[in-house]
Amino acid sequence: MTYPSFSPLPAALYLIPCPIGETSLDRVLPSFNRDVVLGIRHFVVEEIRTARRFLKRVERSIDIGALTFYPMGKHADTALFSSYLEPLRRGEPVGVISEAGCPAVADPGADLVAIARAEGLEVVPLVGPSSILLTVMASGFNGQSFAFNGYLPIDAAARARRLRTLEQRARDERQTQLFIETPYRNARLLADIIAACRPSTRLCIAAGLTTADEFVRTLTLARWRHTKLPDLQKTPAVFALYC
Repeated sequence: MTYPSFSPLPAALYLIPCPIGETSLDRVLPSFNRDVVLGIRHFVVEEIRTARRFLKRVERSIDIGALTFYPMGKHADTALFSSYLEPLRRGEPVGVISEAGCPAVADPGADLVAIARAEGLEVVPLVGPSSILLTVMASGFNGQSFAFNGYLPIDAAARARRLRTLEQRARDERQTQLFIETPYRNARLLADIIAACRPSTRLCIAAGLTTADEFVRTLTLARWRHTKLPDLQKTPAVFALYC
């Protein structure tokens, strides 16, 4: 299916990536995304305020008041998600925007896509930054087989067990294991990884990706133990284990 870069935009559910940090849009998003955004009047978003700010960055002259926003954040009523697709059922394009990165990948949007797919509605993923793929690319680990495991347990004992399980899977299956944590717990997570896993296991930390403060480093856990980290308390990071 070929999409022209002018209005009217073909009716579809467009998955619109946004930056994963403070960086210029032209560094991480193709110009085609702007053309798509300008052809959409209905947006399903993780957070309305930041979605409006993102759209203004895409095109300063955009009339925010003429747009309709539907919430899909953590407090949203999932029972309403199907109704968000009513414009698409009428033949109008609908956009999906999460807080950072690619919608439906470690971010809200998958439930909406599932509804659209079940009804045979068109879904179009747009090109944009994914912290998961960028970490795999920069880690030096296996890019043929990798798994994203989301957040690990908060309980210390449960987290240690989970880390050892992921480490064993990385060793047995030669599969890169990726996971994340709330930024203010990043330092605690690193300490737990060092305590639970073998010194020879390799860990990649990728933080602040695509920003001026980007930090990506791969070391064995034995070396991480003696390495001074930048302050990651406020910086989103992805952690990857490999043996």
